[in-house]
Amino acid sequence: MVLGVDIGGTKIAAGLVSEEAEVSGVHTIPTRAAEGYEVSIQQIWKAIEESIAGDVTSIGICAPGPLNPKTGIVMNPPNLPGWHNVPLQRMAQDRFGRNVRLENDCNAAGLAEALFGAAKGCSSVFYAAIGTGIGAGIILDGKIYHGKNGAAAEGGHVTIDYRSETICGCGSPGCIEALASGQVLERLGAYDLDHLAIQLGAWLGSIVSLLDPDIIVIGGGVSKIGEPLFARLRAVVPKRTVNPYARDLPIVPAKFGADAGIVGAAAVAMGG
Repeated sequence: MVLGVDIGGTKIAAGLVSEEAEVSGVHTIPTRAAEGYEVSIQQIWKAIEESIAGDVTSIGICAPGPLNPKTGIVMNPPNLPGWHNVPLQRMAQDRFGRNVRLENDCNAAGLAEALFGAAKGCSSVFYAAIGTGIGAGIILDGKIYHGKNGAAAEGGHVTIDYRSETICGCGSPGCIEALASGQVLERLGAYDLDHLAIQLGAWLGSIVSLLDPDIIVIGGGVSKIGEPLFARLRAVVPKRTVNPYARDLPIVPAKFGADAGIVGAAAVAMGG
C-alpha cells in the first residue's frame, strides 16, 4: 500500500492507494498557506499522520512547482508563501521512516492517467490540466520527462501570440495560460467556446508538432465543459500542426478528477 499526498495552495489531500489505483481513507485539510511556511508544513504532517497506515511502504507527494524531483526540494511556489528551497522529500523520510518521492503535481497526474487512467497502455502522453492556470505533464516511454533540471513541461507558459497585450503572470506576453485558463474565463464572466477551442487548438497543435504523442489527455475544471469542447479541439488541432497523423490523435478527458493528485503521487512512489 502506498500513501499519496496532494499538496495544493488551498487544501492538502492524502489517501491510501492500492496497486490497482483504488483509493481509500482520504483525508482533506486546509493548507493554510497564507499563514506561512511554519503553519503549512505542519498541516502537511497532520494530513499524512491522519492517513498513514501500518502497511504503507512508501509515500508519494505531489506539490506545485517550481520544485526539483531529482533532489526532492520545493523551491519557491507562488501559492505556498514562505517556501524557499525546502527539502520536503528528506524531511518526510526522516519524520515518517518511509521511502518518499516528490513530484510536480501535473507530472504526477499525467503519470496516473498513463498508468491507470484515460491513457492506460499508451507509451507517450501529453497531459494538460486546464483549471485556474494551465499545467502540463509529458510522459515518454511510460516515464515522466523531467528535462535537465527537473523543470520541463511548463506547458502553460508556451506563448501562442508574442505580440499579445495580455501579459502572463510569468511576465511573457500571450502565454496560453493567460489567454485560455479558467481564471481568464472567470474574469470575463462569459466565453465563446469556439474562440476558446481556437486558442487551445493552436497551442495543442504546436505540442503535437513537437512531441507526436499517442494521446492527449485533458483534466482540470475547463475539461468539465465536456464533449462540446473536445469535439472542437479534435477539429481544430489537425489544422494547426504539420503532423499528418493528427486527425487520428485521441484527445480525451482525464479519468481521475479530485483524486488525480493522490493517485499520481502514489504512482510516482510506486516507481513510475
